[in-house]
This record gives sequence, C-alpha cells and structure tokens, in this order.
Amino acid sequence: MSHEPQIYFDEVNERQGMFHRRSLLLGGFAGLGLTALGLRLSQLQVADAARYQTLSASNQFNFRLVPPPRGLILDRDGVEIASNRPEFRILLQRDVVEDVDATIDKVAELIPIPPAKRRQIARDIADTPPASPVAIAADLTWDEFSRVNVRAPELPGVTAEMGEARFYPYAGAFAHVIGYVSRVSADDLKAEGDADDPLLHHPGFRIGKQGVEKSLDLQLRGRAGGRKVEVDSVGRVIREDPDGDIRAQPGDVVKLTLDADIQNRALEVLGMDSGAAVVLDCRNGDILCLASNPSFDANAFVRGVPGDVYAELTRFERKPLFNKALTANYPPGSTYKTMVALAALEHGYDPATVHVCNRSWALGNHVFHCDKAHGACDMRHAIMKSCDVYFFSTAMAIGPDRIAAVARRFGLGETFDIGIPGQKPGLVPDTAWKRAHVRHDPVWHPGDTPSVGIGQGFVSVNALQLATMCARIANGGAAVKPRLIHAVGEQVRPSGADGAQVEITPEHMSFLRSAMYGVINEPGGTGFEGGSCKLNLGPVVMAGKSGTAQAHSYAAGSHGAHGAQGAWLGRDHAWFIAYAPADAPRYAVAVLVEHGGFGAEASAPKAREIMKTALLKDPEIRARIEQPLDAPEGAAPSSAPSSAPEATT
Repeated sequence: MSHEPQIYFDEVNERQGMFHRRSLLLGGFAGLGLTALGLRLSQLQVADAARYQTLSASNQFNFRLVPPPRGLILDRDGVEIASNRPEFRILLQRDVVEDVDATIDKVAELIPIPPAKRRQIARDIADTPPASPVAIAADLTWDEFSRVNVRAPELPGVTAEMGEARFYPYAGAFAHVIGYVSRVSADDLKAEGDADDPLLHHPGFRIGKQGVEKSLDLQLRGRAGGRKVEVDSVGRVIREDPDGDIRAQPGDVVKLTLDADIQNRALEVLGMDSGAAVVLDCRNGDILCLASNPSFDANAFVRGVPGDVYAELTRFERKPLFNKALTANYPPGSTYKTMVALAALEHGYDPATVHVCNRSWALGNHVFHCDKAHGACDMRHAIMKSCDVYFFSTAMAIGPDRIAAVARRFGLGETFDIGIPGQKPGLVPDTAWKRAHVRHDPVWHPGDTPSVGIGQGFVSVNALQLATMCARIANGGAAVKPRLIHAVGEQVRPSGADGAQVEITPEHMSFLRSAMYGVINEPGGTGFEGGSCKLNLGPVVMAGKSGTAQAHSYAAGSHGAHGAQGAWLGRDHAWFIAYAPADAPRYAVAVLVEHGGFGAEASAPKAREIMKTALLKDPEIRARIEQPLDAPEGAAPSSAPSSAPEATT
C-alpha cells in the first residue's frame, strides 16, 4: 500500500502572512523613529543652531564682575577729601577649587597669611555664596602681587587682580562728617532684601558706614561692569576679550560746602583738647567746618580695625568715635544769655534796667552765685561781662516760655536736614515740656528759671545749633539753614538762604550785636582782657560771646570743679561763639572745648584762629585787610569802619 506526501498549504500561508504583518509593523515603528530622529536633528542643527552656538560660547567665556570706581567726595574748592587708590589683592574662586585649604597653603608659601587671617578667610567662605570670589589677601606690595601672579597657572581658582580701595587723604580731619566705607556685613545684606546687588558679594566692594559715605551710598556706588574672559575647564583664564567688556560706570561726584583748609586748621588748634568747631557762612548757611576732636583715621576702618584697637577707641575717655559737633549735647552756658536778652527786649524789658551784682543772688532760701562781683550793670554791660546775677533777675521777669520761644526761632532745639544722620536736638525747656516729660515733678517751679537764664539746668544744645544761632544774630535775623552737601553729580542742593526772616525787632538785633561787639573790643568784655580774641587783621574785628557751662555740681563731696581745675571729667565745658567782620558779618563760628574750663580762656583763642583762616581765604575780606605800602601807619581803608554797631535800643 503506497503513501503519498501530504502538504498543508493553508498552514504555510498563515505563517507567511503573520511574518509579513510583523515585518510591516516593525518597519513602520522603525520608520517613525527614524523620521522623529531626523526631525529632531534638523531642529537642533538648523532651527536652534544659533541658540546652541550661544550656549556653547557661554561654556567657553565668563563675565567677571568689575566694581565701579566709587564717586569722589570734594570740598567746596574741588579738593579731594575722599578718593580711590590702587589695591593689589588675591581672590579665590572656591566653586572651582577642589581643596580650599590646600590651595591657601600653596598661596601662603608665596605671601604671608597669618593665622588670624586664615580664620577670617574661613568665616568669609562660610558667609559668601559659592559663585562669589573670596579675598584671601589684600593691600599687597608689588613684589607680593607679582609672586602670586607668576605662579597663577599652578593655582587653579586663584586670581591676582588690581582693584581700587577707598582712600581718605586727610585721615581723621573729616572722619566724623564723611564717615568711611567698610566690608559688607550680614546686616547690610539683610537690609538689601530682594534688591540684593551682586556688587555686595564682591570681595573688593565696600559699603558706606557713616556720614556722607552712608547717606549717599547708592549715589556713590556707581554701576558694575563686566570683563569677558575665556576660561578652561577648571576656571583658569586663558585669554581676555576686551571687545566684549561692559564698562563700569563710576559713582557720582559729591561736592560738599566744607573747606579743607578751615577744617584742618580747626583740628590743628583743637590739638589734644576734646571738643568741636563749626563755621557757617552767615549769608547762605553753608557749613565750612564741622570738626569733632579727637578723631580717628578713617583709612584704618576701610582695611578693618582689629578688635583690640576698636576697644581702645571706645574706652578712651575723650571718645574719638563720638561726633561732638552733632551728636553730643551740652548746656550752652552764657552763650544762651543772648536769647534771654532778646526775649526780654521783645517783651518790653528796659535794657537800661540796672541790677547790682555782689557775686550772689537769693531766691527763697537758695543762693545762686556769679563768678565775680560785677557791681551795677545794665543789660549791655551784663552781656559784655557775662553777669549771671543780671540774667537770674531778667529770666525771672519774663519766664521760661518766652525765652524758649525766641531760642527756637534761632535754631536751638532743632535738627537740620544737612544730609547726614546723627544729630541730637538737645532741649529748649518750657513749662509745657516739663508737664509732658518730667512725670515725677511736672510743675515748673520758680527755682527752675534762674538756671535756664544762664544756659544751665534743663537747657542743652550742640555746636551746630549754636553756630546757626550766631549766624542768624550776625545777619540781622535771616533764618539761614545749615547746608553741608552742595551737589550730588550735576544736581545742586538748595541753598540755606531761602529761610524766612526771624520775627525779632531789628532794633533789638542791633542792640545785641552791639553788646557782642563789646564782649571782644571794649574794656570789661570777657573776650577783651589779654587780647585772646583780637584778630590783628586791621579793620576786621570779631564780635562774640563766651560761655562756661557747669558739667557737675560743685557741692562738697562732688567731683565738679569750676573752671579748668581738678579732674578733667569734673571741669566745666568752655564755649565761644563769634562772627566777623563785626560791621559786615560773613562768617559765624562756635567752638566747644569739652571740660576746658572758662570759655574766654579755652575756646576764644581757638575760635580766633579758625576765624582768621576763613577770613584770609575770602578775597573780599583780604582786600579790606591788605593796605598799600605807602598808607599812613594805623590808617584803615575808608570802606572798612571799625566802630561798634550802634546800640539803638
């Protein structure tokens, strides 16, 4: 029986069909993938080519932040009182460095890095964002800078650069006024908030900390620039691309009304004494001198003052960090008698009234004392001789409220917008003030008034206020406002001459000016004896008023001492205010010698020297002083009368 092979065509066809279907499906997926890949490559290579070319360049080039030069601060004649100097420093880019300590060790082989500096670097690294460089050395010499710069290829992440540092040519003369710049602190960064400026993280950047540097910090900063550099994979600079640099814009130039010559002369004549000196232009309120002594070297604060040095400055009893021209308040002593006299005249007090001074004056069972037995005095001679007894009686006759109202018109108890912080208003007391502020004894007692009448008791002022008061007396009552900042960039600040006229009878002002002339230029005046206030400038003379302000009680067992005797802290404060020329006032000065004793002895000679500097710098005043060689000896120019202002009251 034979068997024929059997072929099942249906099964074969079914298998072939399945194979073809699967091949077609896989081919479709492969085609879709290749199509998508082609489209993506086309997008990357054609459509987005420019974008990725830019990203590639960013991987190759970096912009290094370039701090702008800080704006200069000038005096009224254009003399630089705050400028910039070159500084060599070494920066560490720690996001590039793998081992920070090892890198610093290598740098320390080239330049000295003391242990204290190492600790400071560690703190800076902890406080600085990783992308910001950290200064590991600054203020290098050229040799030190060169040693590191030559070895830079061996020090990845280390850069030797030349920047700028703030410099104060006159060191301490202007320190209290223009302040200083210093490192950015955590508090400074917190104050910036969301407006955090990248400049604040640059190791060479400094921020204003006091005075003009602080109040005008934003204007003085300028705008940062950028330096385009090509770097390798570890951040080392291969080459620079100057064409891509962004130029930094310097800060605004700030011009002050101060005069460097007058300011330096004030510090010179104050010498070792603690005190202040302020000079104003009587015509417009420009502050030509705002000195506080002793001072400090602002340059040291730019670099960073060691803790032990700062502690010594704060412990020194004469307080060099304290601005005695603005922040310190003192009783004005007899300089306040000018306000008492005007208040009395305004309220009908007869200046011919005579009081007899026998060195004591009784109110109830309390006895008030005067320096001398001045005998019988009218008001003009009481001002000249500074008789306390006369003004005890005068103050009692008119009361504290009338005195306070006049004193405030002349700027006492006021803070002025001069562009820097730190002013303390002091106190011009009246009955309303005592009711509001002396809770344990709100009633104004008769015994409170005599002390106020001689600038003691509750009264306190600062040197700027007394200079303003003197300027307003000198110019006949024009309420000039002190001005310190003349211009910021191209913007000139308003003049201080725009104030209203003080509401005082002109005849009363003339009377007071006549009495202040007598203080210096007539026998019996507190500034006449010994010639301590004589300018010796021909027809140009001063008018003024001395003041001796009690700092402590003289009672038995206390450490107070009248005049310049005893322990320094127990002595009286010495004041002197003056203006010149007496017949055509142009400048007013107020000088304080803290615990200096008597005003006519300690402060008057200093006021004279400061005033002479101001007068001799004025071309019009010099023309009055300088006489032709053939002029008769002792002759004065006809345009320069030397007589006293007329007392018309």
